Amino acid sequence: MSTFESDFYRYYGKNWNWKYFKYILLDHGLFFLFILRTLQTTHNPLIRFLAKLIYFRTVKKYGLEISPKTKIGKGLYLGHAYNITINPGAVIGDNCNIHKGVTIGQENRGKRKGAPVIGSRVRIGVNATIVGRIEIGDDVLIAPNAFVNRDVPSHSIVIGNPCRIIPKQGATEGYINNVVE
Repeated sequence: MSTFESDFYRYYGKNWNWKYFKYILLDHGLFFLFILRTLQTTHNPLIRFLAKLIYFRTVKKYGLEISPKTKIGKGLYLGHAYNITINPGAVIGDNCNIHKGVTIGQENRGKRKGAPVIGSRVRIGVNATIVGRIEIGDDVLIAPNAFVNRDVPSHSIVIGNPCRIIPKQGATEGYINNVVE
């Protein structure tokens, strides 16, 4: 299963088929992922050129600043895909949900200079901010408006500013649907 096919499965719980192309046209988040994954995988110069044109227009229209250089695992879900900013140096694992207004950025100095590494099955709530060279474990729920600038162990819930970490097994249960294996 390609990365876009896994993204599509996360959205609709169906295996990708060209007869579902209308779904891409109806959901701008999925449309953006289709263009982003095309830019990440194609070597055809004509397709790359066309995809770049569409990519830059989509970035301006919806504020989706996710570079094709960003390492993103399979099964990404963009919930209410507006104004999401992800640093090109960030790494995002499999089966992650990222929602409106999220910023995943870098710190430019100090001991956390760099961009975050985010594990698998992570849900990042509306307007959450994650900055610095930190690691977010697997099965982590980051609450809306949380500010995360330190490492988060697996199986945790993160709330508030400054962030408070609450250990919880199955933290993303019920939030991460249609998991891609």
